[in-house]
Amino acid sequence: MDISTKQDVEHLVDTFYGRVLKDENLAPFFSNLNFEVHMPKMVHFWSFVLLDEPGYTTNVTDKHMHMPLSKEHFDRWVELFHSTVNELFAGEKAEMAKQRATLIAWTIQNKTGVK
Repeated sequence: MDISTKQDVEHLVDTFYGRVLKDENLAPFFSNLNFEVHMPKMVHFWSFVLLDEPGYTTNVTDKHMHMPLSKEHFDRWVELFHSTVNELFAGEKAEMAKQRATLIAWTIQNKTGVK
């Protein structure tokens, strides 16, 4: 089944960030977030990216500029994202999700100067 509804996006985001919060390398970056506030923003972002939902205007790169991230953090984030998508979905939007996640990680990595 492919990603086709906002509920699919919510399932992807919930599952993915559940895994991120259990990952020893990534969890410290997310442990202080109020997920009740942050999760709807992430669902909105991915709905904007994958389902063309209008109204998302936050600059994702700016949100990450202050974080002490390394290439290993980005690589692990992409790895977890891809494995979560592969486990839950298959199809054109699922492939797009993985491509976009890879591009987003690359873009933030380059704009923050992470090598």
